[in-house]
Amino acid sequence: MTESYSVIVIDDDQEMRNSLTHLLGRVGWTVTGFADAEVALRRIETLQPDVVLSDVRMPGLSGLDLLARLSGPDDPPLILISAHGDIPMAVDAIQKGAYSFLEKPFEPRRLLTVLRHAAEAHRLAGQARRMRDELVNLSGLDRVLLGQDPQIVSLRDRIVDLGATDGTVLISGATGTGKELVARALHRLGPRRDGPFVSLNCATLDPARFEEQVFGRAGVTLGHLRRADGGTLFLDEIAACPLPAQAQLLRAIETGEVLPLGADEELRTDVRIVAATNEDLAAQVEAESFRPDLLYRLNTFQLSLPALRDRGGDVVLLFEHFLRAMAETYEVATPDMTPEDIAALASHAWPGNIRELRHVAERRVLAARRGAGTVADALRVDDGGEEVSGNLRGAVARFEATLIAQAVRTHQGRMDAVAEALGIGRRTLNEKIVKLGLDKDALLD
Repeated sequence: MTESYSVIVIDDDQEMRNSLTHLLGRVGWTVTGFADAEVALRRIETLQPDVVLSDVRMPGLSGLDLLARLSGPDDPPLILISAHGDIPMAVDAIQKGAYSFLEKPFEPRRLLTVLRHAAEAHRLAGQARRMRDELVNLSGLDRVLLGQDPQIVSLRDRIVDLGATDGTVLISGATGTGKELVARALHRLGPRRDGPFVSLNCATLDPARFEEQVFGRAGVTLGHLRRADGGTLFLDEIAACPLPAQAQLLRAIETGEVLPLGADEELRTDVRIVAATNEDLAAQVEAESFRPDLLYRLNTFQLSLPALRDRGGDVVLLFEHFLRAMAETYEVATPDMTPEDIAALASHAWPGNIRELRHVAERRVLAARRGAGTVADALRVDDGGEEVSGNLRGAVARFEATLIAQAVRTHQGRMDAVAEALGIGRRTLNEKIVKLGLDKDALLD
């Protein structure tokens, strides 16, 4: 069965308009005719045609004028027809965005072919946009990479594209730019989304036990590669991977097989590798601390995350997003932003990137709960703006930080259990974590 399309026909010549309507109607098209392009333009949003067919020379709004008005990504393609066309006019129309240009009299079969191709392209483009939006929402990219900076818009599109692949991806970016969040988004966007996502920070592993932790030990340790079977293994801080382990990791990527320590036979494993670094791996290769062949395998696809200071107006947008989220967490009204607050955000260098911004938003909300505070205040390490020194206050702070970190690890991040073990309320625990500058996620690495 031939697919049915809809078309708007615009021509001030009634005889031509009727002829086109009859021709297209005979092959199953839904046709709406107009003598005036301005009237047709007002109806496009309601009718939502797959394509628009318009004469060039008409009273009022011409076909070329109409072309200039149909410039949005969701607008239907425009095919222009003219009895007065010449090569310069056709070239100009195509350069300005027309799908095609046909000179009267045209061969009906040719017209139908061009119209069908334009309609199909429009529907496919619309489906692609809708699918992309759905994928962005599914993966959480709208939250992970919130912002309007062109770098971020382009990065979101690239992540959606890479999510559908199964090749290795190397993510580079400074600390706090969201490398693991991007890795998780890649996992959720791909065919492995129902498999495990295993995150491993290479810098936190004991080099002497690195190979056992990653590749396993026969009869003792499964290993992270096999734990991630059918899913994704995220190797953060890949530059910290010891040289001996790099050779085995390379072989695992190339062959899909892993040899656990003490094993006689290699075992098959089906894992997508996503690695991340905040270091220059090319420089590491030059220093002979990183294998060039492994780097070649890891950077099949590359993603570079921009520093927060390079994202222009996104700083304020992101801060307001975190501010609302933290206000909801602490059950307080979202603090109003003042010009001074915006100036403080814009002038800060943000060495800790997104992570630092989130912590500042949390400190601002905690201060607002007491009816005080500014962004400038929240940018300081503690509420008083005094640095923790080697005095009693500093010693107490360091002791509290140590106890909280140990409890978080002991209870595997279950914060209610952590608060109970420490003998304090959950809200008090959150306040101390923020005041002491602790990263709850990093504590679990």
